[in-house]
Amino acid sequence: MEFARVQSLGAAIAGNIQRVIVGKGEKIELLLAGLLSGGHVLLEDLPGTGKTTLCRALAASLGAGFSRIQFTPDLLPSDVTGMSVFDPKEARFEFRPGPVFTNILLADEINRATPRSQSAMLECMEERQISYDGVSYPLDRPFFVIATQNPIETQGTFPLPEAQLDRFALRLSLGYPSHDEQNLILRRFQNAQPEADLRPVCEKGEIVQMQAAVREVFASDDILSYISAICEKSRELEQVLLGASPRAALQLFRAAQALAALRGRDFVSADDIRLCAPPVLAHRLILRAAFGATGQGEAAVLEALSKVAAPTEDPSA
Repeated sequence: MEFARVQSLGAAIAGNIQRVIVGKGEKIELLLAGLLSGGHVLLEDLPGTGKTTLCRALAASLGAGFSRIQFTPDLLPSDVTGMSVFDPKEARFEFRPGPVFTNILLADEINRATPRSQSAMLECMEERQISYDGVSYPLDRPFFVIATQNPIETQGTFPLPEAQLDRFALRLSLGYPSHDEQNLILRRFQNAQPEADLRPVCEKGEIVQMQAAVREVFASDDILSYISAICEKSRELEQVLLGASPRAALQLFRAAQALAALRGRDFVSADDIRLCAPPVLAHRLILRAAFGATGQGEAAVLEALSKVAAPTEDPSA
């Protein structure tokens, strides 16, 4: 697939989503970058800011399968992956697929489930398959998980361990709308439900083609060195206990490739890296004495960016 086609489809999907989500163009673009990079996205924000609506709008725009799991303390791993059910007619057990057998999976309030149920997501997110009773069941492509969590209500929650946080390519926050955006939301939803009127603008097979095209986006040696230097600098900051890992560096590279393709370019620029770095790296950093604090991960990434010189050479050259 040509990069112009990737840009065209990406713009169509983003435009469709923006019929429902007002004023969050950059966040939508980063969400699509997460999808096309082959990763998953964690939406961490306050209640009522549009997290679930954004997920539903994306699924409706893609014409792909969509499932939603409401994570609660009594959720069992089999409620996520599926289970074997005895068939009396055939006198044998038959595997009944769970809600993960879809294309777009919304894991709502994922931090309210127990660690055992959270871990049920690990294999499907990383390996794109489910193993049950010694048999592996591949998941359909594309497979994209959007998990949500509320950062302020911590009572009765089970914080995601670092191993699972690392499975999310990006962590995004929509934030509150501006005054004018809030007025537009009120007017737009006054007599209608725009989400119900959304129609697919892209087929799921085209998403797989777009993901393949993204891997062909060129990155110069200077750009690769820039990514490595940012990750290395994050490990040297005084407030950081554990900095960005090699996997984090690779995910930053993939996200920047996707962002470049969405913008119609066949090469990664330093601006792509700078825009993707905070949502890709911040949740992967382990900070010193940061319990209960918010925004410190992003601040550390921005500090690392400020201390690393960006390449000046045109990456397309």
